[in-house]
Amino acid sequence: MSALETILLLLHIGVAIAICGFVLLQHGKGADMGAAFGSGSSGSLFGASGSANFLSHSTAVLAAVFFFTSIGLTWYASSHSSRGLMERSVVDKAAPATKASDVPAAPTAPATKAPDAPAGGASTAPAGSKAGDVPK
Repeated sequence: MSALETILLLLHIGVAIAICGFVLLQHGKGADMGAAFGSGSSGSLFGASGSANFLSHSTAVLAAVFFFTSIGLTWYASSHSSRGLMERSVVDKAAPATKASDVPAAPTAPATKAPDAPAGGASTAPAGSKAGDVPK
């Protein structure tokens, strides 16, 4: 890994952790529902619209930085081919266990001859049996 990739990756992980923290710290709109139905002095059902505090602005900025670091890491990975895990597929990495010439040929069983049909259309079925009858 080069220094640029390391810096981008550390910044990306740091921003992701910060976004998680800022989102968890924010006051949700659902918390004001009780105030909207008489227990508080809220003017609208879901709180004031258009108002944004420091946490929401910071979250928006961190989200933009997160997207830019994602794009930067993608660009770096596609433009710099390194000897990493993603260079070859798993099938290419796997060494063949045996060569085709090392595998012995499958033994073949001797061919068995089918029994001949009785000559003259005579049936081997017992007398009075319909086993030899051919359906029409």
